Amino acid sequence: MSQFNQPLDTPSESELLSPQQKPLALVVFLENVGHIQGIPLPQPVTQAIDFVTEEYAKMLLRLYGAYRRYDQVIILEDEQATGPELVAALTEASREHTVDLLLLVHGRPGALVGCRAQVDVGPETFQPLLAAYRKDPSLVDLRMVFGLNCYGASLAPVWLELGASAVNGAVGVNWLPEPSLSIFLRNWLGGRSFSEAFDRSHRAALRWGQRLWPAAPDGSDHPKIAGSRQAIFGLRDVTIDSQKG
Repeated sequence: MSQFNQPLDTPSESELLSPQQKPLALVVFLENVGHIQGIPLPQPVTQAIDFVTEEYAKMLLRLYGAYRRYDQVIILEDEQATGPELVAALTEASREHTVDLLLLVHGRPGALVGCRAQVDVGPETFQPLLAAYRKDPSLVDLRMVFGLNCYGASLAPVWLELGASAVNGAVGVNWLPEPSLSIFLRNWLGGRSFSEAFDRSHRAALRWGQRLWPAAPDGSDHPKIAGSRQAIFGLRDVTIDSQKG
């Protein structure tokens, strides 16, 4: 699994979208469930948090132009935030589109947390999908994966094996979904490369987080900052306008 830490050159003109290339689709796996790590909350509060955060994410997609930049935007939320629905969205969209994936969900090591925190999307979903993809690589045309899910780095091998060129993921519990999401979307949808959009997003989120949770006297990260640190993986950088390669 290779990793790049610096923005790569912007793809050349010959790599930009052309009429011969498949159009782009964005799949958004969106399920907040209203959960805050380590804080028990009454159901009405979790329902309110779930609704507000999901509507906020959808507002950001419209604000920064996702519906102008993508030929198709597919949002999987609530009852649709399941493994079978995710597989169906990826495979069906890939028939006519190159797919980017946003993971706006909670996570566990090796898994996404789906519908109402009652569904895990992990090996039971990904292993059959990987097996099918190995037999027929045209099944999934995945280009990039940007995720806010906890332990997102643990799923990087899955996305890379499914053909993604660029992927990010938190090393532990991610306490900094914002400003990570808004800054990434503004830069990515504005034409910045994946690595540059990620770097701007992650640096700003860490600066904000370190004000809340300062480092220890020995300089080591606060545990919430340590868990929120993210890695970026991939074979090739991309912009929203570049071919998958």
